[in-house]
Amino acid sequence: MATKMTAHGVSTTTTPGTEQYEVFYNAYRPRRKHYQYDYRHTDGELFSCVADTLKECRQRRDEWLNKKK
Repeated sequence: MATKMTAHGVSTTTTPGTEQYEVFYNAYRPRRKHYQYDYRHTDGELFSCVADTLKECRQRRDEWLNKKK
């Protein structure tokens, strides 16, 4: 399934310092919302995760950024 965040299986988050996210629902738990999250660091490295909330995605990104320092 193609999404706006991917093109041919590759992330479309290409601009350094930007984020993108999408909401999706698991087929096994259709009432439970999930977030697919991508962040492209200013050095070009991509961070990607899936979590139950956007806040949790951003917390994981911040932890990742702190480890890069």
